[in-house]
Amino acid sequence: MEQSDVKIELVIIGGSAGSLPVILTMLKNLDESIKFAIVIVIHRKASALNILPTLLEQVSHIPVTEIEDKTEIESNNIYLAPADFHVLFDDKKIMSLDRSEKLNFSRPSVDISFGSAGEVFRENLLAILLSGANSDGVEGMKLIKKMNGKIWIQDPDTAEVSYMPMMAAQKVNFDQLITPENLPTKLNKL
Repeated sequence: MEQSDVKIELVIIGGSAGSLPVILTMLKNLDESIKFAIVIVIHRKASALNILPTLLEQVSHIPVTEIEDKTEIESNNIYLAPADFHVLFDDKKIMSLDRSEKLNFSRPSVDISFGSAGEVFRENLLAILLSGANSDGVEGMKLIKKMNGKIWIQDPDTAEVSYMPMMAAQKVNFDQLITPENLPTKLNKL
């Protein structure tokens, strides 16, 4: 991993089909004392039965919160994008929810959240794109790179659904390819 003096304040993770097992493995193995916040944006349908926040809480040693409008961002916390809302970053302290049109057939859209985080956190941002079936996240990663943020992409060979990370690896100047097994270790070293 590249070592630098730039402090990562936010890690934003995007994914779709096949990303949940990677996220669960990561949460089980993260140190309890991480010095940054994590925002997870995965494609999911709105439904009356919303068990994902509970599932993530059960495996995580770090508090997990489903984002509400004007949620405050604190280090050593994990935030989950709610179904049917885009997540935007007002500044380095506040997240907002937005119900504008779907992008890449998705709400929440990884591109929208990545782009908003990139504009706010700039070089203090690490974006990670995991398994998925469309190209959501690619444009947001390009913006993050322009803002000097860091880009990690799941190695498409390790992804349950390789299309999303494969598109990103082809179109984005990324910093690292990661695997589900080495992701927690790399995050713990930040």
